[in-house]
Amino acid sequence: MSQGTPQVAPDVVKSLAPTGTLRAAINLGNSVLSQGTPEAPTGITPDLARELAKRLGVPVKLIPFDAAGKTFEAMKAGGIDIVFLAIEPVRAADIAFSAPYVIIEGVYMVPKNSELKAVADVDRAGVRIGVNKGSAYDLYLTRTLKHATLVRGDDGPSLFVNEKLEAAAGVKQPMVAFARSHPDVQVLDGRFMEIQQAMGTPQGRDPGAKYLKEFVEEMKKSGFVADALKRSNQPDAAVAPLA
Repeated sequence: MSQGTPQVAPDVVKSLAPTGTLRAAINLGNSVLSQGTPEAPTGITPDLARELAKRLGVPVKLIPFDAAGKTFEAMKAGGIDIVFLAIEPVRAADIAFSAPYVIIEGVYMVPKNSELKAVADVDRAGVRIGVNKGSAYDLYLTRTLKHATLVRGDDGPSLFVNEKLEAAAGVKQPMVAFARSHPDVQVLDGRFMEIQQAMGTPQGRDPGAKYLKEFVEEMKKSGFVADALKRSNQPDAAVAPLA
């Protein structure tokens, strides 16, 4: 236990790491939250997982995934103790979420010559939007779109290009990077949603869930979250306000 870190109650440790190891899902599909390789992930989510394990006094196992939806399914199957996911009503039945630690933006990408010029233009009949299946923005748009149609797959931007769709939806930073290397597409100004990234543990692990909420607040307040974003070169991601 690091100096100055209060002793964590045994029921909290058992709740968050029932196997004796903290099993943390790392979504490498979201470049704001994690970078590097499956063998050696870096970024804010591996940093938070390691810090949490240190405080619990247990080893950490970082389990890589390439999409948020897959981390959710792995947790439901019982193989994961901690996830880093956007807060969504559909997920909250299975996951006890902390308050958000980071706020990122969901944006649209369209062809350069598109008649869709603003975020408000996208939800119209005949518009097909490529999304990563099970992502926060897939769930949000499923709930809120009135006219446009979602096309789901493992890679929304690639779907958008290959299927010649009218738009793609996704996290701002990777979308901007994609547009830089594809001069025939552009990211529309403005956002269609604010994505609140939080930590979560399976519902029913009450001592662990309570501790996780306090941990996230401390990580924001102490500057840990801001420092981790800076180290991983994510200037566009904002530290969420204290809950």
